[in-house]
Amino acid sequence: MTLHSAAQSDAEMMTVVPTISLTRAYQRYQEIRSRLPGARFPSAPVYAGSLIETAERYDGFLFDSFGVLNVGETAIEGAAECLSALRAMGKPFCILTNAASYTSEIAYGKYRRLGLDVRREEIVSSRDVALAHLDGLAPDLRWSAICASGDGFEDAAVGVIDLLDAGDDWSRAEGFLFLSSARWTEVLQDRLVSELLMNPRPVVIANPDLIAPREDGLTLEPGWWAHDLQDRAGVTPHFFGKPFAAAFENAIGRVGAGRLAMVGDTLHTDILGGQAAGLDTILVTRHGLFAAEPVEPYIADSQIVPTIIIPFI
Repeated sequence: MTLHSAAQSDAEMMTVVPTISLTRAYQRYQEIRSRLPGARFPSAPVYAGSLIETAERYDGFLFDSFGVLNVGETAIEGAAECLSALRAMGKPFCILTNAASYTSEIAYGKYRRLGLDVRREEIVSSRDVALAHLDGLAPDLRWSAICASGDGFEDAAVGVIDLLDAGDDWSRAEGFLFLSSARWTEVLQDRLVSELLMNPRPVVIANPDLIAPREDGLTLEPGWWAHDLQDRAGVTPHFFGKPFAAAFENAIGRVGAGRLAMVGDTLHTDILGGQAAGLDTILVTRHGLFAAEPVEPYIADSQIVPTIIIPFI
């Protein structure tokens, strides 16, 4: 897959995937809360003006991407300067992203195009984590991927094909790998539910996010459809990515030991997942999920409490 096709996939996703309100997104996260990891939280958050104000507290950082460093194809103002400042301070960092449609190599190219001083080894995508676990979940299985148009699978060590390009006979799919919602619809979801009710097969979700903040609103992501499958077809998907442990273990291994903080814009993925992994957490509020309204009522209701709250990094 080329950088050009990755950009096409992002554009397609922004125009095709439906958007929902923050209220509905939060409600759904709360509905599936029992399926997410358990964690301990501080009694109350500390407020700061920016990430750099907090940097001396930590030995390193894990960053979410959407809503923290970029919104869709646009870098957030100040993100590049923040990463450069951390590098100058000798603070290691890693981007831990649930964007699973394209490879980390392509993600690296994207971040460089956005002007972010990021090295290839400083990127961990949920796609990487999921692909690394496929053979262990079901050895020698041929996976059918739900993905964006033009996505390639050259980074997969097992057989993966595009479900929507493979013909109409879904009964031949041995397992389903959900990478992107770019081409997914309610009609296709109904068909997949029927397939799984007739013949249960493994389902791997490489992006557990229910929604993602983009230029035109909150879009439905693979996690949204995954929990619908669990509700209606009775399957229990295998999730890889925030807030689940394997993604954090990989990213922490890149950053190294010490007091680390997870920086993100969502309570149920970045903050919950970071706290469950034993990290401090920093919630960014201005550009991501909570850009439209105050976050405090959601913290009070969910009891998912970050260590620090900042408006931007």
